[in-house]
Amino acid sequence: MDLADLTPDALTLLGRAAYIQLIIFENLSTAVAAAPSAESKDTLGRVAAAALARQNGLRLEIERHGAEPGAAMQPFMAEIDAYQRATQGADWFEMLVSCHVTAGFLDNFFARLAAGLPAEAANRLKAVYATDAASELLAKEIRAAIEEQPQLSSRLAMWGRRLVGDTMLIARASLASSSNLVSDEARIEPVFTELIAAHTRRMDSLGLTA
Repeated sequence: MDLADLTPDALTLLGRAAYIQLIIFENLSTAVAAAPSAESKDTLGRVAAAALARQNGLRLEIERHGAEPGAAMQPFMAEIDAYQRATQGADWFEMLVSCHVTAGFLDNFFARLAAGLPAEAANRLKAVYATDAASELLAKEIRAAIEEQPQLSSRLAMWGRRLVGDTMLIARASLASSSNLVSDEARIEPVFTELIAAHTRRMDSLGLTA
């Protein structure tokens, strides 16, 4: 199943996706600043660099469509900033899980949504979202923290479950509705089922219950 029929116009998709990616980078940068060791700072710095590279790819695509990136992102600031405030986490450990869960879910979602764009743009965005090697670096950092402090496990599992609801809402807000809400839901449901399954696997890889 795909979301091609619910893909918004290119600049709407790109502006929203680019600002979300900028927020992912901002959250990772905050995590770098709060990291307790030089090793953790170095690891998270590499993850943040990968997020910024992805955001730069989206910026370039906005420019290919004849728009200025800041102007394209501006309409989505208030909504996505509110989402960021709701999902940042209370401490460094929750912050790491937020970065891992929200980036993984939304990157998967926008990769699927971008397939509804014209072929050349869709292929370029497929390349932008293709690499996620940095996510494993982040996962290793979370697993190391849990191994060192096993009492974190239940709290971080609960936090991960809370993140899914807010993240699904921000993803759904990115879809263009048709005149037939019933058929829209029929298309959306299996895609979100797959995204939630991927989230469950992501949490399982951390040793946390989704």
